[in-house]
Amino acid sequence: MDLFPTSVTGWLWWAAGLLLVVSALAAAAWLARTRPWRGARPRHPVVLIHGIMGFAEIGIGSYRQAYFRAIPQRLESLGIKVYRPRLPALGSVAERAEILARALREIPAARVNLIAHSMGGLDARWAISRLGCASKVASLTTIGTPHRGTPVADVGSGLVDAFLRPLLSRAGLGLDAVRDLTTRKAEAFNKEVPDARRVRYACVVATTDQPATGLHPVLKPIRAWLNGRSGPSDGLVPISSQVWGEVLERVQADHWAQIGWSSGFDAPALYERICTQLRRRGL
Repeated sequence: MDLFPTSVTGWLWWAAGLLLVVSALAAAAWLARTRPWRGARPRHPVVLIHGIMGFAEIGIGSYRQAYFRAIPQRLESLGIKVYRPRLPALGSVAERAEILARALREIPAARVNLIAHSMGGLDARWAISRLGCASKVASLTTIGTPHRGTPVADVGSGLVDAFLRPLLSRAGLGLDAVRDLTTRKAEAFNKEVPDARRVRYACVVATTDQPATGLHPVLKPIRAWLNGRSGPSDGLVPISSQVWGEVLERVQADHWAQIGWSSGFDAPALYERICTQLRRRGL
């Protein structure tokens, strides 16, 4: 049997059939990437990035506590591969991003989805834009990240410079992280760190403006001050500063409840919903 036609008409039919097969394969590939998949398991592994004063896990003896409480376990129970790099607790964004970029390169996956809390979102943006991680990162979802800074850091940085800087310097400690979260530094940061085209940016915006919302007692006076200065907030970051990219969801949760440190908010369910959104987008 001849594999190739010998007449012009035969060649036209053969070419039409080949075009049909290629079109069908292309359509199947497109559907595989864009159809609204059910379930929460995305295509790529998830990397959870902690914020300032954060940690992957701490403990004394047999007692262990994670920064993201019960969240990794929830995602792993759904078959999602989860990574939790440990960044310098009080390092600058540039310093933390260097460690993050190194950790991302060591992950044995072509691309990853980043879910970052608080300052971790700035670290991720720096690593993507300035350290060559755009090809490794499929998406970045930030939660409670001060993309435009927070007045809390403005005040905190001033107090550190006025009273604590000499003491911290003698002790070999730094608080560059606080300065990097100020509104002035954030304005410069956003000019110097453009979004990468291949990366999908999204966010979850959190507030505590409903009376029934549980709020950590430590955050109550801060929220009251912030509300009068820059509008509703999660107790540390104004909602106007949290928006970056597509808003996936708006939740009632203070800054610490967002990572599971509250019995009144189901943080693991939030992260599961984020992963479901990633899967629906073929990520």
